[in-house]
Amino acid sequence: MSKTAINWQSPETAKRLARRYAAERRFKALGYTAVLLSLTFLAFLLVSMLAKGVGGIDWQFLTSSDSTDPLNAGVWAAVKGSLLTMIVTIVLALPMGVLAAIYLEEFAPKNRWVDIVEVSINNLAAVPSIIFGLLGLAVFINTLNLPRSSPLVGGMTLALMTMPVIVIAGRNAIKAVPPSIRDAALAVGASRVQTVFHHVLPLALPGILTGAIIGMARALGETAPLLMIGMRAFVPAPPGGITDPSSVLPMQIFLWSDEVDRAFVQNTSAAIIVLLVFLLAMNGFAIYLRNKFETRW
Repeated sequence: MSKTAINWQSPETAKRLARRYAAERRFKALGYTAVLLSLTFLAFLLVSMLAKGVGGIDWQFLTSSDSTDPLNAGVWAAVKGSLLTMIVTIVLALPMGVLAAIYLEEFAPKNRWVDIVEVSINNLAAVPSIIFGLLGLAVFINTLNLPRSSPLVGGMTLALMTMPVIVIAGRNAIKAVPPSIRDAALAVGASRVQTVFHHVLPLALPGILTGAIIGMARALGETAPLLMIGMRAFVPAPPGGITDPSSVLPMQIFLWSDEVDRAFVQNTSAAIIVLLVFLLAMNGFAIYLRNKFETRW
């Protein structure tokens, strides 16, 4: 069956090409507009926060704890509480999420029960964060009697919320590894476990770390789950460990923004700046690790 040759010089072809180029230009303009609008809102937020809060950032503010006097209040207790909470979250969520992703993608049999688990994980990633707070309150505090308002309970609650994101990102990263890598490893005598941990996992590690970055960034800014486990309490001293009463930066910002005394406005803006710096530092370190382990093929 012969195919009709396209006459690229005909007026009809020229019109079709002109419409396609016009549609492409409109799409690019729409994309540029969306990026510019997002950057404008971000710049407005940064400028307004810097204008209100940069004057309140000094050594006393960074090394002091919460206080009823805005002149003596600081963020060190909240920063240390956030750091301890994130350590507990990473230690629990990252290994469990990666191992779950490896099992589901490489070893799990294809049956109805595994399908139910996969659907449940996808649904958990979309569950509102306050539900995880209720779960943490019911299980960790009311049932296991763990200390209320502690980084331990906060980290365990945030780990439950973060792990589905890491599992989904890890599975996608493992699935993106070419099958030829697995076939080559098996062909030279490697076992199934050796193939996964020596060849597949190192290549999938950048994508897994990307999912971990997204999950940790979401966990760092959460307040609703921590409200449910009592981290709203006034804590005048920094925690000495993961079982001591503590607050976190988002909760400290929430508490100061709710104060009647207008002198706390500067403290709120300064704490937001500290939170942004803390988030950028944590994400920057994670991106450095991702780029360090990235392998191109």
